[in-house]
Amino acid sequence: MDHKSEQIGKPLITLDGISLRIGDTMLLPGTSWEIREGENWAILGSNGSGKSALARAIKGDIPHVRGKLLRHDPEAAGTRIGYVAFELQEEILLREDRNEEARFFGGNKGHALTAGEMLLRDDGNPTIIDRLVKLLGLYPLLEHGLRTLSNGEFRKILIARALLRSPKLLILDDPFAGLDVGSRELLAATVTDLMNHGTQMILVTQRIEEVIPGISHVLLIQGGRVARTGRRSDVITPEQMKSFQSERKPALEKRLPALPLPAERTTTDATTDLLVEMKHVTVAYGDLAVFERLDWTVRRGENWAVVGPNGSGKTTLLGMITGDNLQAYANEVYLFGKKRGEGESIWDIRRRLGVVSPELQLQYRYPIPAREVIISGFFDSIGLYRTATKEQAALADQWLEFLGVTDKAHRPFNRLSYGEKRLMLIARAMVKSPELLILDEPCQGLDQSNRKMVLALMQSIGSEGSTDLIYITHHQEELIPCITHVLKLQKAGYEVIQCAAGPDRPEVNFLQKAAR
Repeated sequence: MDHKSEQIGKPLITLDGISLRIGDTMLLPGTSWEIREGENWAILGSNGSGKSALARAIKGDIPHVRGKLLRHDPEAAGTRIGYVAFELQEEILLREDRNEEARFFGGNKGHALTAGEMLLRDDGNPTIIDRLVKLLGLYPLLEHGLRTLSNGEFRKILIARALLRSPKLLILDDPFAGLDVGSRELLAATVTDLMNHGTQMILVTQRIEEVIPGISHVLLIQGGRVARTGRRSDVITPEQMKSFQSERKPALEKRLPALPLPAERTTTDATTDLLVEMKHVTVAYGDLAVFERLDWTVRRGENWAVVGPNGSGKTTLLGMITGDNLQAYANEVYLFGKKRGEGESIWDIRRRLGVVSPELQLQYRYPIPAREVIISGFFDSIGLYRTATKEQAALADQWLEFLGVTDKAHRPFNRLSYGEKRLMLIARAMVKSPELLILDEPCQGLDQSNRKMVLALMQSIGSEGSTDLIYITHHQEELIPCITHVLKLQKAGYEVIQCAAGPDRPEVNFLQKAAR
């Protein structure tokens, strides 16, 4: 497509010198951008650059404080803009929490909203719903309550919901996050088909590899401003991408903050090397078995990766460890040598565990300063209700410096970008030097620089410290060298793989069918 033919489409949306404000933070000052009919755009930028805010301004959720934003086509506004983002997922779950509270105080009238009911509730055409359900493989999820869905499953439901009204413009903010390899490929093919049939697209991402072939134009954000807009081939060039990827160097050369052994870790605790032990564990919801007769043991000195497709039970498995899944008490689950439900308090367990997960991030919706979020890790609380010691506050500051986010210390947590929130929760998990660190997609939502830093951090923790890892990932390239074992879950069973730790170990094929 030459430049002349590129300009044939009529203007759809025009931004003329706008600036955005979230709270007391100004973003993308003086931004000008035009989207024409027939163009499919990617917004590419690092964590906290303002790319999600720009997409929300297009949708109409964030006001601009200067300049003009014009929608030339009435269909490019209101209900004809489809939208999928982590913020939308948070809003839906917050509403469901309020409904659950109302049901409780109203005598438990009603029931938790299911995925299928949410699709039908939004004036969904049953014929279109049926087509989308088949296309995205959603049938097994329709009877599930929203709270029981894994992160990746919820994303699929949100995408189907956005497509119900055949939007003129579809905004997908980090749509591939939380999806397994097969689901990412399926979604890319689905989005490409939509673009081929006239749905215009705005794809927001920090991963260059996620800019799918049908994207014709790219807006690149660097240094807090729009650095470049234009045709894909003019913006995604080797020189431009080298500059983009090296915009902020990760803190790989910094020393890990001091992680002293907690005083509570006694010699009695060390009499067993068993951190997690599950014997013939079965978890089911009605007729749906998540896994059956699972035997799994995690010992001191072992670092485990847990892999498998969406819906294979990874989140459920972690819930059996943390106690968030109540079926843990109906099974033989042992933590640190003690059986679940036989006298241990939830705080006895939590003081020895560190957890980072999309579900925790969704729960942590409070507008408290980011520094206090990190300090709350000492007390295993959602929010900070106790006064930290000077030593605890100092260690939180060390983590802020290590992660390169000291300037975000006093910013409200709910006003951070998704990737910035993830960094804060990693620091929150590590400040108490846990015996076992559970990491559920820790790199989800992170740009390349922060991914490199977090992967190096996990490698350092897993190979040098006294903390062992259970690490969930959907990305094979993120399987860090210190991993010694892999639990590979499939809907048909599971497989345990022992790895030779180090960079030359055989890679685990995430797509290979597991044998029980």
